[in-house]
Parts: sequence; structure tokens; C-alpha cells
Amino acid sequence: MSDNAYLRLVRENKTYRKFWIAAFISMFGEWFNTIALFLIILKYTDSELLLGVLMAVRMGCFALMQPFFGLLADRINRKKLMILTNVIQIFLALAFIAVDGPEDMWWMFLCSGIMMALHGLYVTAERAALPNIVAKEDLTTANALDSATWSTALCMGAFAGGLVVSEYGVAIAFVIDSFTFLVGTLILIPLTVPQTYDKASSGSIISSSLKDIWLGQKRIQSDPRLFRIIFAKTSWNIAGGGLAGVYLVLAGSEIEFVGAALGFGIFFFARGVGTGIGPILARRFFKDSEKWPRLVGLLIVASGMFYLLVGLSLQGPLILTLMLVTLAHTASGGNWVLSTVLTQQWVEDEMRGRVFSTDMLLLSIGQVISTISAGFLIENGYVNLQQGILAFACLMIFSGFIFTIWNPKSTPREYKSVA
Repeated sequence: MSDNAYLRLVRENKTYRKFWIAAFISMFGEWFNTIALFLIILKYTDSELLLGVLMAVRMGCFALMQPFFGLLADRINRKKLMILTNVIQIFLALAFIAVDGPEDMWWMFLCSGIMMALHGLYVTAERAALPNIVAKEDLTTANALDSATWSTALCMGAFAGGLVVSEYGVAIAFVIDSFTFLVGTLILIPLTVPQTYDKASSGSIISSSLKDIWLGQKRIQSDPRLFRIIFAKTSWNIAGGGLAGVYLVLAGSEIEFVGAALGFGIFFFARGVGTGIGPILARRFFKDSEKWPRLVGLLIVASGMFYLLVGLSLQGPLILTLMLVTLAHTASGGNWVLSTVLTQQWVEDEMRGRVFSTDMLLLSIGQVISTISAGFLIENGYVNLQQGILAFACLMIFSGFIFTIWNPKSTPREYKSVA
């Protein structure tokens, strides 16, 4: 595939182009408010643990509803689900303006968790719909661009959020955040997104949900390759959640020549650049899909190695630390896109939402454990910032090694839907 495949896909596929732009705007909004929430926590509580708790609440809400979200993505029109999540978040983003002290932390965390749960529904529906709006030969390109879009949204959203909060305060940031969800909704409304429905899934969603979720788990267990690959993102997140969600935030707050909000944005910008570059490089250099199952594990190891160097570089030039953060997330971005494409290729359309929901559930559980642990360790003085980064980097390397040597050889069993 030529190097202009991304431009060709966006230019020639009108439905995908609008789908892609809407996803970018909505993801931009998700990251735009994160910096403001970090700043509010440190302003009113000065607690490192609560930074981890915020990320844990967000990912916990993301995780707990994932099996049901996957079912919804297979049973209900995916475009309508994406629109609904955006509309609700328009109002939730505005609610944060009312936060005015430590006594408001509980409902701020609750609203943030609900927003993340809705984002999880959006992402599950969006990933499940993607193979239906691009040709099979464009699927890897579309996924690389999708991952790069998430990363660009992280870069621009977090950095822009830091700038806006620094200059105009958190209230303006939340108003802009609300507006992004409105724009994303307006773009989605006229689109036509094809979808195949599983005839075995019928009747009331509530009464049949457990059966349909079980069917999704049965599909995963029917293929040892698939069972393994859905742990690819989790194997990174078990350490990466604490590294990216807690320790990078604290590193940003310690940059002396900028404010905390902009400091958060700078490190998240470096993270976003890496996760944007990774999928593009993976698509360009890793063309043999037979090698991808092993590569995803090696990329976790590589990410951990770079984070080990991040920990060692904290006392050195800031630019060096930022470059190493970028490289660590370049590896993680490659892991993400390769494991996602493999899942899309191995799973039929009518089951894809439920399989991806399990993928998201597992990675979210890993991130919850990681962020709570990271915040607890540094809050209670068990580690300082550098020691925490080094310890979690070693955990990531170990996790990647275990995933790499886990190589099931058994032949996938035929899966048949239960009529």
C-alpha cells in the first residue's frame, strides 16, 4: 500500500472521512477536560492519591459497563449510540463548572466516571463499525489512522486544555469541552453506517443480555489466538496506567518554568505524539501479519525499556525526558493498533462489539489497579517519583515478556452461533 494511503482513504471514502472527523472532535473533548480536572484536584486537595483515584474511577466506570456496551453495539444502531453518548456529555461537561471546593470532589469524580463510561460506549461502537465503512484492504490503514487520531486528540486536547486553563481558567475550558461534543454530534447525524445484526440475539435486551454476553465469551474462548490477543492492551496497562495516568502528571507539575496545567499538557503532548507515531510506523514496517501476535508482546517490552530510561533521565534535560516518553508510547501505539486489527480480522461483524467490550474491560481493570497502586505508593511515601517510574517500568518489561512467551499453538475451534 502506498504512502499516500491515508490521504486516499480520507479523500475517497466520504463516510469514513466524516466518521473520522467526528471521532477526533469527540476524543479531543475527552482529553481537553482532563487537565482541568487534574488541576482542580491538586488545587483543592493537594493529593497525589486522588489523581490515581480519578483515573481509577474513570477507567472503572469504563470497565464495569463494557460487556453490556458490547452487547448494545451489536444489538442497537451504532451511529445512534455514538450520538447519544455525545449529547449526554454536552451537559456533563458543563456541570464541572460548579465545582468549588473539596466537598465537591465526590460528584466531580462521579460525573467524570459517567463521561468515561459514555466514552467507552462510543469507542466500542466506533471500533465495531469501522470495518463496515472501509474496504478490507484499507482496514489496517483505517486502524492506524484511528489510533493516530486518538493520539492527536490526546496531544492537542491535553495541550490546548493546559493552555486554556492557564490563561482563562477551568470554567472556560469546560464550556469549550461541551462545544466539542456538540460539533461531533452534528457531524454524525447525516451519516449512514452499515451494520449486521446477530439473528441469535433477539428479544428484550435486559432479559437476553446475560445470554448474549455469554455468547461473546464463548466466541473468545473458541479461538486460543483471540483469547491471547485480547490481553495485549491489558499487559501494557497493568504498569502503563500508573506511569501515564499518575507519574507523568506529577512529573508535569514539577516543571519549574511553567504552571502545573501547562506542565500536565506538555507531558501528555509527548505521550500523544508517541501513540500517534506508533500505529503509522507499525503499518509501514510490520507488513507480515503472521508475526504480529509476537510483536505486540515485544512492543510492550520496548515501551517498558524506554520508561526505564525516562526514570533515569528525570534529573537531566527536559527535552530528553520528553523524547523518551514519546518513544515509550510509540511502542505502545504499535501494540494497540496491531492487536486491534488482529481482533477485527478474526471476529465476525455480529460478534465484534462483544469481543471488543471484553478487550476494553480487561485493559480498564488493569489500568484501575495500576493507577490506584501508583497513587497510593507515592502518597504514602513508599516511593518517590523516580523510584515509582523505575518500578513500574520494570513491571511493564516483565508483563511484556510473559505475554511474548505465551504462544498458544492449538488450532482455533469452529465457532457456531447459537440459534
